[in-house]
Amino acid sequence: MALQHPTALFDVHVPRSAGQLTLQDLGTPLADVTFVVVDLETTGSTDITEIGAVKTRGGEVIGEFATLVRPENSVISPFVERLTGITNGMVAQAPSLSAVLPSFLEFSRGAVLVAHNAGFDIGFLRSACESLDYTWPDPPVLDTVKLSRQVVPRGEVANHKLSTLAAHFGTAVEPNHRALADARATSEILHHVFDRFGSFGITTLEELSRLKPAGWQKRRTKVHLAKDVPAVPGVYMFLDGSRRVLYVGVSANMRTRVRNYFTAGETRGRMAEMITAAQEVSAIPCDTVVEARIREVRLIAELAPPYNRRSKHPERRTWVRLTDEPFARLSLTRSDPGPDAGNGRRLGPFRSHRAAAEVKLLLERLYPLKQCTQKTGSSRFTPCVSGELGRCGGPCSGDWDGEAYLAALTGVTDLLHGLPSDVLGRCRERMTELTVDQRYEEAAGVRDAMMALFGAQASAEKRAALARVEELVAAAPRSTGGWEIAVIRWGRLAGSCAVAADVNPYPAIEALCRTAEFVERPSPGLTAALDEETGLLHAWLGDGSTRLVRTSDSLCEPRLGHAQALGSLSSVRRAPAV
Repeated sequence: MALQHPTALFDVHVPRSAGQLTLQDLGTPLADVTFVVVDLETTGSTDITEIGAVKTRGGEVIGEFATLVRPENSVISPFVERLTGITNGMVAQAPSLSAVLPSFLEFSRGAVLVAHNAGFDIGFLRSACESLDYTWPDPPVLDTVKLSRQVVPRGEVANHKLSTLAAHFGTAVEPNHRALADARATSEILHHVFDRFGSFGITTLEELSRLKPAGWQKRRTKVHLAKDVPAVPGVYMFLDGSRRVLYVGVSANMRTRVRNYFTAGETRGRMAEMITAAQEVSAIPCDTVVEARIREVRLIAELAPPYNRRSKHPERRTWVRLTDEPFARLSLTRSDPGPDAGNGRRLGPFRSHRAAAEVKLLLERLYPLKQCTQKTGSSRFTPCVSGELGRCGGPCSGDWDGEAYLAALTGVTDLLHGLPSDVLGRCRERMTELTVDQRYEEAAGVRDAMMALFGAQASAEKRAALARVEELVAAAPRSTGGWEIAVIRWGRLAGSCAVAADVNPYPAIEALCRTAEFVERPSPGLTAALDEETGLLHAWLGDGSTRLVRTSDSLCEPRLGHAQALGSLSSVRRAPAV
């Protein structure tokens, strides 16, 4: 017979037996298991600087282990010093890892290791054993991140970070990026999680270790929804009982992709929730993969499905705008400023509000920009903090000459018109000054802001160049032979078709051009949805395999000043650009 659990929320593989259950079938009660909850602090690269561990059994603390560790191959970075409070001076006289590791292995012998984001901490310990020629005991490992995701759903908490869960459960110890304190907090969270699993009848270590992603069994019963989905490129939509679109996706083989949502390989919590609510799958076959991708973007922008994230609100990207007033300043806006602001008065769009804010702050530090929102003609106008510090070149500094103010911002106005050389030079000077002063984190911040700025502007320049072409025909080779043909008008996909390997593609191209959608010439300011579509098409054209068949205009590259600036930063690039 098989053990029955009072809920189907979790799927646990239970062995079948012809007779009486054995002790192995019953499992080891969690109250009888010894757990060692461990947390590590590191230099930020390769070395451990602190180990903290708490040993518990039956919810009671039976031992603790804590020690600083002297790093051998690296030093603690300034960022990590501020984060953890552990300085290089504190670990200078600490024992080495070779002296500490045997003690920890003895402390944790025979126990189940637990960590929050266990892959990080256990990976460091395993690597340390290998480098120091100790045998890794390969104990059972539990990850409180994965366990908490099973019983503390999104919506109840914003995320499953240690600090968030500690605040949610009200742990007695507050995590503070020190190893022992974080281990104590993780231990409390572990037992709160155990209490929740107990309410579902999961009370043994074996049951806990055999848990599959929540709701997998329920999802598997819905695999029939993929039965009629064709195995061709296209867009698929999951619908609920009222035919409301829950999620929109795209694939070169819709049947295979849709079937994957009903397997244990799909571990995303929001997808499990979506599949539970789904009652139907609607498919839109497309002739080409590029057409499917464009249709996906358009549908997500139009329908805003609740379980989609990417492309859902393209209008919410952030721009940096130069205001139109006598003493102009920079401002952030979450919507496209529109064509009136496009004539040398905006930067972006940026993929995150934070990146835009960092670019704005960088430019205000490089140039004497007015930063306050006070009206210069107001009788109540008083110098702001920037004016008192001498960082304002406008009325705050006592200079009411608008022409002189604008002359001091020539580098900013040049940047807005695609000439970034002055900004690039000032950024390099600023980075050099900060590096000489050993303010490496600030220098890295300047570098990342530059990457975000020039990356966003280079992408905008390329999209604008494509949007100025009345008609363009391109072909990409198919993996099975033949061609995928696309007609692009004013930066939008007007039509596409697939041509088999043994067919002359030119008659198909002529027919496609005659039947393709009419696209009206866009205004100077692109809408957000069109902007993203144009970006996808530009990426398709530049993937290295797509061939240009013909174009109504000379498709010359625009004046890619920002793209050239971005390329010049490749030697210092250590963070992804926006």
